[in-house]
Amino acid sequence: MGAGGHAAAILERSAPDGVLLGLDVDPAALEVARRELARFGGRAVLVRANFAVCDAVARERSLAPVDAVILDLGLSSIQLADERRGFSFRSTGPLDMRAGPDLTVTAADIVNGSEQRELRRIFAEYGEEPEAARVAAAIARRRATRPFETADDLGRFVAGVKTKRPRGADPATRVFQAIRIAVNDELGNIERGLRAALEVLRPGGRLIAISFHSLEDRVVKRFMARESRDCICPPHLPTCVCGHRAGLRLAVRRPVMPDAAEVERNPRARSAVLRVAQKLEAA
Repeated sequence: MGAGGHAAAILERSAPDGVLLGLDVDPAALEVARRELARFGGRAVLVRANFAVCDAVARERSLAPVDAVILDLGLSSIQLADERRGFSFRSTGPLDMRAGPDLTVTAADIVNGSEQRELRRIFAEYGEEPEAARVAAAIARRRATRPFETADDLGRFVAGVKTKRPRGADPATRVFQAIRIAVNDELGNIERGLRAALEVLRPGGRLIAISFHSLEDRVVKRFMARESRDCICPPHLPTCVCGHRAGLRLAVRRPVMPDAAEVERNPRARSAVLRVAQKLEAA
């Protein structure tokens, strides 16, 4: 849900009868969204839950099947702005990074408790950090005498360890991304959320995903490619009749990217990638 911007636009365009089910694990985000969407009354149904179980939540509230599912992935501006959450390397708050309070493992647990080899894997796999081995080794040496407790402490330390300075980004960006993904199992939840979305969509319904970095987009791209593999039906057909029994058809062949005007209005949109697929009815 985030702050409810997409939700408000959907509710405005689906008036007067459209109902939106909004999910977020973060109670702070839901509180902001509730204020934003109050004007829509009962047409906005907000639930604190992970989008990975959107199918179960929709069925529990007798809202399944649905016409569309939109997954707005990645870090929320609400989370980034709250220093107490520890998402930003400039935050003086605790090294937490949990998207929801129900999670038990924090960023501090991973940084201070994971084996050096596991830290290296996390930085390389989830952050695509080219100096993963160097950073992991340095963290292991430092925490032996003084554990990391705050986000800015870790951010300054990583910046001091790295030998390469990425253009236009803080040196700790990739490491923080990797830790956040590991804490919240973000990639696993995306895969589960995409499967849940496919389950709850009615035939002809749309699956939309907005990603903000290459790892997220890779999961979405592979899922949509796998579920639409070999379907050669023309776009106007609601049913797969070509014999390949595909579950999805790509509604937009190429991903949609923000243009220069949109990036100027909203700089955080610069890395956004939107993909759309349509659920096919079984032949």
